[in-house]
Amino acid sequence: MEPDAVAAIIEQWRAERPELDPSPIGVVGRLSRVSRHVTADLVALYRGFGLSEGEFDILATLRRTGAPFALSPSALREATMVTQGAVSKRLDSLEAKGLVAREASADDGRGRVVRLTDAGRGLIDEAFVAHLENERRILAPLPEADRAALERILAAWARHYEG
Repeated sequence: MEPDAVAAIIEQWRAERPELDPSPIGVVGRLSRVSRHVTADLVALYRGFGLSEGEFDILATLRRTGAPFALSPSALREATMVTQGAVSKRLDSLEAKGLVAREASADDGRGRVVRLTDAGRGLIDEAFVAHLENERRILAPLPEADRAALERILAAWARHYEG
C-alpha cells in the first residue's frame, strides 16, 4: 500500500507509544477522511440543483416511494433518519421552493401528507441522474471487484450498527 497521511499518523503513534496497536486508525481514519471527500462531492452536486443534502434526501425519498409520491412527515422522518425538527425545516424550505406541498391526508382528515409537486418530481428526476453519474465518478478509482467487496463489507458493518 502506498503511504498516505494516515500511514504517517500510525507510524507516529507507533514511535510514541510502541506498546499500543494503532492499526484500527488505518481503517477508521481513512474511512473518516474518504467520507469527508465523498460528502463534499455529493453536496457540491446538490448545490448545483439549488438543494441542500437534506432537501435532496427528502425529494429522493418521496420520489422512490412511487405514485402518488406522498408520505406523512413521520414516515419521512423514519426514512431519512433525522429528527422531526430537521424534517420540518427541510419541508419548509422545499415548500417555499414549490417542490413539495403539505396536504390533508385522504385517510385521516386530521393527518397531513407531504406530496412531491410536478416541479419537485422534475427536479429530483434530473438531479438523481446526475447524482448516479457523480457516484460512479467517485467510485471510478476502485476496480469493480474492490467496489463489490467494499459494498459487502460496509453492508455487514452497517448491519452491526443498525440491527
